[in-house]
Amino acid sequence: MSQKLESTNPATGDLVGVHVVDERPDVDAAVARAREAAGWWAEQGFAGRRRVLDQWRGVLTRRMGQLADVVHQETGKPHADALLEIGMAVDHLAWAAAHAEKVLGERRVSSGLLMANQAASVEYLPLGVVGVIGPWNYPVFTPMGSIGYALAAGNTVVFKPSELTPGVGVWLADSLAEVVPDHPLLQVVVGFGETGAALCRAGVDKLAFTGSTETGKKVMAACAETLTPVIIEAGGKDALLVDEDADVEAAADAAAWGALSNAGQTCIGVERVYVHERVYDEFLDQLTRRAREVHAGVDTNARIGPMTMASQVDVVRRHVEDAVSRGGRAVVGGPGAAGDRFVQPTVLTDVPQDSVAITEETFGPTVTVNKVRSMDEAVTLANATRYGLGSTVFSRARGAELARRLRSGMTAVNSVIAFAAIPALPFGGVGDSGFGRIHGPDGLKEFTYAKAVARQRMRPLLALTTFSRDAKADTAFATLITVLHGRATQLPRRRRR
Repeated sequence: MSQKLESTNPATGDLVGVHVVDERPDVDAAVARAREAAGWWAEQGFAGRRRVLDQWRGVLTRRMGQLADVVHQETGKPHADALLEIGMAVDHLAWAAAHAEKVLGERRVSSGLLMANQAASVEYLPLGVVGVIGPWNYPVFTPMGSIGYALAAGNTVVFKPSELTPGVGVWLADSLAEVVPDHPLLQVVVGFGETGAALCRAGVDKLAFTGSTETGKKVMAACAETLTPVIIEAGGKDALLVDEDADVEAAADAAAWGALSNAGQTCIGVERVYVHERVYDEFLDQLTRRAREVHAGVDTNARIGPMTMASQVDVVRRHVEDAVSRGGRAVVGGPGAAGDRFVQPTVLTDVPQDSVAITEETFGPTVTVNKVRSMDEAVTLANATRYGLGSTVFSRARGAELARRLRSGMTAVNSVIAFAAIPALPFGGVGDSGFGRIHGPDGLKEFTYAKAVARQRMRPLLALTTFSRDAKADTAFATLITVLHGRATQLPRRRRR
């Protein structure tokens, strides 16, 4: 008898749906079907694929409300927030379909003087079948950053959604099947970690994973068995910096949204804030006021929902208790803010830098706020983490400078999380936050391989790649190299003392 997976509403515990778990043979079969469909999909060319993806985009847009209901039921997040992530996913899909040919299509490149007899070109060809393992916190927007771009690049996709949000994954696959019923461009395999491991070992041409750093390491190990390349988008511990000349009101509003929206279950959410001492009190007052206006629940006035993964409540409670026990102060919320399913907003100050609330990803509606003497100190503290996903800077005069100094894959200046909503920008991190990029031209290229072609247009002046090459040709080659590169800038000679 096949194992069953029950999807439940984390806010109420009510049953949402029942799904059959896909085991190794099921996953292998899905990849085989995707392999067969990949040939047809690649043959459609950029124009044909764009037509299909534009039709799918229309289906997603017209039925946003229906999909948002599924997201709301499986994650507990407010319906409006579900609509927000779906809308952004649709916008990214539109960009990927419209720009794929420009980014990936064949283009001429210079052959250089040495190889002037050659016509050189490069194009980016689809890999074939891409595996995607998605998260539960943004079950549409995040995986679509891989799915949409992989499809636009000419690949087929096998998608393993989180065991907490299987219904969202099934809905997405079914909606594309309405547009292309005869070719399985997007298939879903449902299950737990074993299903994800099976997908890693099923012979996909690349695998894109979003989740925790620890699970990302397991994914890499499984993919290494078949030398399958991976994209890893893992955890974060994003910092927000507030300079002395910042718009404090805007910074406080951004910190509140970045830390508390989606109940803090955002990989690029704000978890740490470093504020210049000259504006610290004003900032903390404004952030405190905003945090107190937000509460978690199921009532119509609730702005955030439950913790989608029940075990995360204990993580949040442990982080808050550790911070308070070590001298931190809860100005909003505190250890008692974590209930059975909901965590109320918590703002912590004076938290030691070696507290787990500073060093580990919390993934809940909490934020630490610490005072700094300068932005140099703020940058040092912000960079003192093994993570490096996103970051935020509020500064009128030094925003761009501080952004460049922050060790993170993405930075928003005088706004929060803006980079995620811009389709042309790459999305990804460094360090324990992973590697590889989705979104933008980089995201399209991640799901392709570069194909270089050199075509001889005429006989070479110097025949170098032949055993009939003579000493005269060798001398001519050495002379040409010397003329081309011999006058390169030299380091100044060190004077003798």
